[in-house]
Amino acid sequence: MKKLLLHPAAKPAVFIACLLPFIWLFYSALTNQLGANPAEALIRATGDWTLRFLCIVLAVTPLRVISNTPALARFRRMLGLFVYFYVLVHLLSYSWFDMGFEVADIVRDIIKRPFILVGFAAFLLLTPLAATSFNAAIRRLGAKRWQMLHKLVYLIAGLGLLHFFWMRSGKNDFAEVAVYASIIAALLGWRAWQRWGRRKRPAAPRPATAARLQ
Repeated sequence: MKKLLLHPAAKPAVFIACLLPFIWLFYSALTNQLGANPAEALIRATGDWTLRFLCIVLAVTPLRVISNTPALARFRRMLGLFVYFYVLVHLLSYSWFDMGFEVADIVRDIIKRPFILVGFAAFLLLTPLAATSFNAAIRRLGAKRWQMLHKLVYLIAGLGLLHFFWMRSGKNDFAEVAVYASIIAALLGWRAWQRWGRRKRPAAPRPATAARLQ
């Protein structure tokens, strides 16, 4: 498994796998396979895939640690960029099919409907994360500041889940919301448990210096 993850073809293979949902949606739209309301189907599907990829990104670190597979970390930034790709397609689908790219109407709709406002806020917070997902940005920001910035992903996950919850509340359908909430809660709970465990763990004794030995 570890050798496969380090293979030169691993990243291109993951890239293609991440594109498959978009390719399928694009093909389905061209061939009229999105049902009676293709615009709504496209908007919802791209939103679903955004949330799925967000869960995948959050799962990388727990899987890497639990399975002792450091090579998984090399896919995290690419997966994060796919979160942004799908949320961008989601926003463009809403702006085009629902609002006809009428900027004034889009702004009014964002302000008027809380679930759209929350989703748009998540998109805005994702933008600097996508813009700094490159080695040059890490060097300019410094590793510590870069890591602090990218911790916004936890807030984004909460906003994305709230957006999905409010969207489904109109139809009183919370089954999928509960699934995503459970996954995100487990992934964030694991991080909190790891951090708490590190704080409770006694610090390793410092090696004796020459002065102490004399």
